[in-house]
This record gives sequence, structure tokens and C-alpha cells, in this order.
Amino acid sequence: MTDVDQQKTNNNEMPFVAPCRNLSPWAPFRWVRLGVRDLVQAPQQSLIYGLAVALLIAIVSLLAWMKGSQWIMFAMLGGFVFLAPLTCIGLYAISAQLERGQPPLMARSLRAAFRRHLGNEMIFAIILLVIFLVWARAAVIITVFFPTDGEITIRELWPYLGFGSIVGAIFAAITFCASAFSLPMIMHRDVDSITAIVTSVNAVLRNKRAMFIWLTIIVASLLLGLVTAFVGLIVIIPVIGYAAWHGYLETIDAEEFPRHDVGITSVPRSESNAT
Repeated sequence: MTDVDQQKTNNNEMPFVAPCRNLSPWAPFRWVRLGVRDLVQAPQQSLIYGLAVALLIAIVSLLAWMKGSQWIMFAMLGGFVFLAPLTCIGLYAISAQLERGQPPLMARSLRAAFRRHLGNEMIFAIILLVIFLVWARAAVIITVFFPTDGEITIRELWPYLGFGSIVGAIFAAITFCASAFSLPMIMHRDVDSITAIVTSVNAVLRNKRAMFIWLTIIVASLLLGLVTAFVGLIVIIPVIGYAAWHGYLETIDAEEFPRHDVGITSVPRSESNAT
């Protein structure tokens, strides 16, 4: 932390929310390209991380199927959308090391990801866990609309599919707005969880078209990972995590907040307009 950053902290001059930049609707594709670049630069660390996450998802899904039912398994897979940001914390640190020209070390990434920011990350994790538990309960309740008598037709499935889609979309939208940029900001800057979440929500609402495309890319990528029996997630998870980090750097103008040593310099102001 520099002397200027320390003086700002001591004077309690930190803003409540960091401003965001105006994004092109196609900006998420640039983030994905940068994510692929980071994967190529750190293949071993990235694939090990992706394998660990893919195995975790596969094991949880298998247990849900064996001990419960297919509906519990589907609810767990849907709930992963809410908890996914937490699985990418170590990837943010790897991306930061690459941008700083440091060799990407897994031990350093995990230490930077969890040890240095554990308090704020735990608060954020609790928020996501509550949303996930409420979603899981809602998913169970919605199964009452699933027809069980006789031959099931598409018409009979509409109430179940309709209510399930509406409820899932509401929970997913809330989670996406709150987590799109908040965790990278917590790792990059000396900021509390509430400020990071409010900043993320503000940035998403001000860049609706770009963020809709980004959400579509995430959902499509995760579905691709599922239809490949979780194997595709080994590559998809690192790319999405790295892309989210680059998206944060391009979107959020967090210069007013002291920077952690795990972070890197944000996109210059001259490249984008702050709002």
C-alpha cells in the first residue's frame, strides 16, 4: 500500500461505490479471449484447478442422485450457478500473477485468495450460501407442479417448467448482479464486501447488454461442460474465471481504493469512459 493509499484510508475518504466504465456489448468476447490466453500461459495450474472443481461438481451430483433423486441432482447443478464465483477465487490470483509477470504458483494463488482476504470472502460466501439454500428449498417446492399420474405430456409439464424457470431466473439474476465483479474487487482492492457488492450491481445495471451476453456465455459454457459429463469443465472453469478477472479490470474504476499486492493496474482511464 502506498503512502497516498494509506493517507486515504486514514482519512476515511473511501467512496461507497466504485464507478464503472461503459462497455461495448461485445466486450465479454474479449474477456474470454484473454481468459484463453491465461490458460495457455499457465496450463498446468489452470487444468489442475479445473479438474478439482469438475470432480467436486461430479461427486456432489452423483451423491445427490444416489441418495436422493434426479430432481435433487438438478437442483444441486442449478445451485452451482450461485456458488460458482467462489470456485474461481484462486484463478483470479493466477491471472493477477500473469499480468504482473510473475510465475503462476498454485500455493501463492491459494494463499493470496483465501488467507489475505478471508474475512470479506467469508461474508460473501455466507450471502451466496443463503441464496443457494433458499433456491434449493424453492426447487423442492416447485416439484409439486411436476405431473406424476399417467403418461406425462408437454402441456402438463408447462406449469412445472414455467414456475421453475421464473424462480430460477430471479435467483440467478440476483446472484449474478451481486457477484459479477465483487470477488475480483475484494481480491484486488482493500474494500469491504458491501461496497464490492454494490459496485458490482451498479456496473451490471449500467451495462445491461454486455452483461446479458456475458451471462449467456457463462450459462452456455457450463451447459457444455455438463453435456460432456463434466470433462469440459476442466477447461471451461479456468477460462471463465480468468475472463471474469479481466472483465472486472476493464469495467470497474477502483483507483480510489488501496490496492492489494495480488492485484494489478487497472485499464487506463483513457481507454474507457467512467460513469
